[in-house]
Amino acid sequence: MSAPIAHGGGITAAAAIFGGRLDDWLDLSTGINPCPVALPDIPARAWHRLPDRHLVDEARRAARDHYGSGEILPLPVPGTQSVIQLLPRLIEAGRGTTTDKRVAVAVVSPTYGEYAQAFTSAGFAVDAVGDVAAVRAEHLLAVVVNPNNPDGRAWPAETLIALHDRMKAAGGLLVVDEAFGDTDPALSLAARVQELSNLIIFRSFGKFFGLAGLRLGFAIARDDILARFEDWLGPWAVSGPALSIAGSLLRSDVAPIRSRINERCAGLHAVLKGAGLRMAGGTALFTLVADARAGDIYTHLCRHHILVRKFDYAPEWLRFGLTPDVAADRRLSQALQRFEQ
Repeated sequence: MSAPIAHGGGITAAAAIFGGRLDDWLDLSTGINPCPVALPDIPARAWHRLPDRHLVDEARRAARDHYGSGEILPLPVPGTQSVIQLLPRLIEAGRGTTTDKRVAVAVVSPTYGEYAQAFTSAGFAVDAVGDVAAVRAEHLLAVVVNPNNPDGRAWPAETLIALHDRMKAAGGLLVVDEAFGDTDPALSLAARVQELSNLIIFRSFGKFFGLAGLRLGFAIARDDILARFEDWLGPWAVSGPALSIAGSLLRSDVAPIRSRINERCAGLHAVLKGAGLRMAGGTALFTLVADARAGDIYTHLCRHHILVRKFDYAPEWLRFGLTPDVAADRRLSQALQRFEQ
């Protein structure tokens, strides 16, 4: 069995090592909006009944309009991690009884580690490639996270469309993970899915709205692919309250959310610049710092009950999520200043 992937979060484990009550910690280790939106009213029947089909349909229509996917109705899933786990099955189902001997997939890396984990656990070889140009015709499937986590690299739509066309010509699939796409909608390929038959897009709900605990995401692809995902996930995969919340918030005015995220991002950047740290990339929801002292900075911040994300494969990197307010900016700034003393 493969070792679990290290992710952000984990305040409980950090507090067990460095002490403090959980509520005393400032968690900057994730890429989740730290200013969650107010929850809309949830009908009592969403709690008391199994998710009726009308809740699923309404969430799908709201997601279609929010993401701009045209005639394609995105499929609500219990977090995009659930469908990442299904991708190896999708390849096997697509191959059928053909004599195709290709067994490799390409993951543009470094990126979210669960993609490689899912495929290697299923017996596929995984090629970690540095750029979309390195994806080859023999790859059964390619994964691109756009914008990328953790370095924020972004590929323009035309580049990914060209990659899709190359994959399709060889009978392969392209997966584009747009988990952080709500902060930069211009990057999204959702509006092109209807014409790009071998494209699968994953969208996160909880990161942008600050509601990661809902475990909700959406898959956007042609109908036969979504039907397979729905069949494999089984009935009632997404809870009624989650569907109800999605149906409301995806139809709301998200401009204030985007504005608040940008404000918090500017606050974080000011703190990091003031501490003399080099920002090596990121998105509106997180910033990647490159520093030879990253390990010592990480430990120092933990002693001040501030958790950031470190990387076993890049020991010079730290990822800082957004602070929730100006007071947290000051707390982080003061802790970083003490590191220099």
